[in-house]
Amino acid sequence: MTVQTTSLKGPDLLGEIERLKRERNAVILAHYYQKPEIQDLADFVGDSLDLSRKAAATDADVIAFCGVRFMAETAKILSPEKTVILPDMDAGCSLEDSCPPDQFAAFRAAHPDHIALTYINCSAAVKALSDVIVTSSSAKIILDQIPKDQKIIFGPDRHLGGYLARHTGRDMLLWPGICIVHQAFSETELLKLKAEHPDAPVAAHPECPPHIIDHADHVGSTRSILDFALSSPAQTILVATEPHIIHQMEKAAPGKLFIGVPGGDGNCNCNMCPYMALNTLEKLYVALRDLKPRIELSPEVMERARVPLERMLEMAGRTVGQGDVGMPIIEDKDDGVPPGEIDPRISGD
Repeated sequence: MTVQTTSLKGPDLLGEIERLKRERNAVILAHYYQKPEIQDLADFVGDSLDLSRKAAATDADVIAFCGVRFMAETAKILSPEKTVILPDMDAGCSLEDSCPPDQFAAFRAAHPDHIALTYINCSAAVKALSDVIVTSSSAKIILDQIPKDQKIIFGPDRHLGGYLARHTGRDMLLWPGICIVHQAFSETELLKLKAEHPDAPVAAHPECPPHIIDHADHVGSTRSILDFALSSPAQTILVATEPHIIHQMEKAAPGKLFIGVPGGDGNCNCNMCPYMALNTLEKLYVALRDLKPRIELSPEVMERARVPLERMLEMAGRTVGQGDVGMPIIEDKDDGVPPGEIDPRISGD
């Protein structure tokens, strides 16, 4: 683990982060799965791709990405002229780890008649080996544009690929990767929650295995889950994705109850991403102070990885940033304040 320390605490630490942000002309990005204290100080909160696109549209010289490594790499690909820092370089991803570039290259070489649709949760090197990058919100839109007789490799998430295959009828060759967080959700614990809260709908991410998806009333990206939770008339929502997104739900709809689906036997923290948890305010401060750990990618890799990213935006640009169901229509209250109003800094893909 990357060791970074500071003796600053509380308001002094927050003040120093703000000072360094101004001095460095930095923008701070926080993924929905970050700790609440990191989300609350970020300039933008959301999903990985849209955060990177928002950062690229700013005049910031530095991007501080509070997320995991592949997300920071995407930010670097879209903003090669900017310095991109990650509070802890050990903040990886089980999906990225499951798909080493050399093995993916060999897999592609063994199936030359297949094109590669690759989920954005992968390394820059794997993106560079892909034909089209997809997000959970854009994958079906893109898949529907590919001729039915075209053979497809989908990776690295076999659960997202399987979900798409079941809903489109496409027979795809799936890379066997999983997200360790979504894999850990317990069907037994979910059924207990459903029995305790029979009127509560279940919102699940498509990275979940089928035995969780089968119980879901809504399946979508993190932003889509957030939109559903806020627009649903239900007062209790069961959430089957990393539970730190509940922080945004509670801020936007404090009158509702949001319950994270447990992992394992219900007594572990395995529904929380251990990689996201590596980032802390102290590490963010040190990263801004020292401008490292820094994302470094070769120009060749960035150029090659940018091509499938741009193809995605060309094929499904209007869906990126809207989740799977678009923005919900929420009626105004009598007082004129929209219920479930989302913090304007929040975005999603």
